[in-house]
Amino acid sequence: MNCYGDFAHIYDELINSDIDYLKWSKVILKICDDFNVTKKRYLDLCCGTGNMTQNLASCFAEAWAVDLSYDMLTEADLKLRNNAFKVKMVCQDMAKLNLNRKFDLITCCLDSTNYILKEEDMIEYFKRVALHLEDNGIFIFDINSYYKLSNILGNNTYNYDDENVTYIWENSFKENVVDMYLTFFVREGDMYRKFIEEHMERAYTDKDIRLFIKQAGLKILKTIDNYEDKSIDDSTERIVYIVKIDD
Repeated sequence: MNCYGDFAHIYDELINSDIDYLKWSKVILKICDDFNVTKKRYLDLCCGTGNMTQNLASCFAEAWAVDLSYDMLTEADLKLRNNAFKVKMVCQDMAKLNLNRKFDLITCCLDSTNYILKEEDMIEYFKRVALHLEDNGIFIFDINSYYKLSNILGNNTYNYDDENVTYIWENSFKENVVDMYLTFFVREGDMYRKFIEEHMERAYTDKDIRLFIKQAGLKILKTIDNYEDKSIDDSTERIVYIVKIDD
């Protein structure tokens, strides 16, 4: 599966118009305050190009960022250095997380958790998070809901076009997995360069996620709808989980 290679270099151009990272980070910081989280050490899993990392790192004494894509980490490192942030960057699979550190806050945002396709890997992912979480720390992550992946993205096709980037996004939903096939045309001078990315996300029910979290020795403190102060329902598209180690 070709993921976040050439896409890394145009990621911010496409995503920043859809995702309000500043708003999300403010919600996360408020949650930290609500649960009396110590702001000493922060870990951003699947950090991508470092948008969430950048917004939260300054609030903690120490910050780490993990991603499986070298290209995304390169973009993140450049962005953070240019903005005078000191963040330890690690290329690692989050389902095999091994940093020999504990953190007061761990985040995994923008449905990165859905990229884990096997249930056993999902349970291991949560177990690894538990090993890296302080006793009074919290883990905040979000998923694309089963409803969104099966009914909205589903078997649909989308497209985007501006003067610099054009893409065609074709989806296929089968056996609880959305296979997303994206064809990009990126302007370089008077020419357009074509490249292809394939992404796969697994659709998990809220019941599934709750079971995996419990099996990993964690417990859910709260769930909210898309970083808003409202409860989830059957039409929620992005479910946000606030989790800690089970006492």
